Amino acid sequence: MAGIEKDRDWDKEMAEVDRLLKKLPNADPTLGRGGEPTVRRPAVAGGPVSAPAPAIRSSGGGWLATWVKVGLGVLVAVGTAPGVWPYTHGCGLRLIFYLIGVATVIATGLWASVATWRRRMGVAHVVSQILIVWGVLLMTREILPRVGDATTASLWLCPDIPQPH
Repeated sequence: MAGIEKDRDWDKEMAEVDRLLKKLPNADPTLGRGGEPTVRRPAVAGGPVSAPAPAIRSSGGGWLATWVKVGLGVLVAVGTAPGVWPYTHGCGLRLIFYLIGVATVIATGLWASVATWRRRMGVAHVVSQILIVWGVLLMTREILPRVGDATTASLWLCPDIPQPH
C-alpha cells in the first residue's frame, strides 16, 4: 500500500481538483494561484446569490414606517377592547362592524408582523404577534357563543327589529 502512495503525482491531482472547482458557479477566482486554499472569499456581485437575503436595516424611513404599522395596530386593538368600543355590539349591523374592527386588528397585526420580521425588529415583532393573538381572542369571544345552537340566528340578528319575510 505504501508503494501505491509513492507513485501518485499529488501536484497533478491537486491541479485537476482546482480546475474542477473553478467550474463551480461561486468559485474563488484566486483558487490554485498560491493563495491559502481554505480561505473563502465572497462571491462576485454579478453571480447568482445562494445565501438568504440580509436584513433590511439601511434606511431610517423604513424603520419608522414599521413602527408606525405596529403603532396603528396597537391603536386599533385598544379601540376594539371590550370597555373602550363606544357602541353595543350584541347583534345586527353593530356586531358586523365590531367584527370588521376585530378583523382589522388581526390584519394589522399580520401586516406589522411581516414588516418587523423583514427588518429584524424583535420587540416590534413581539408586539405584532400580541396584536394577532388579541384579535383572535376578541373574535373568538364574539363568535363562539353564537355557534352551534338552534337559536343562534337570533343571536346574530337583532330580534326586536322586524325582519322582511
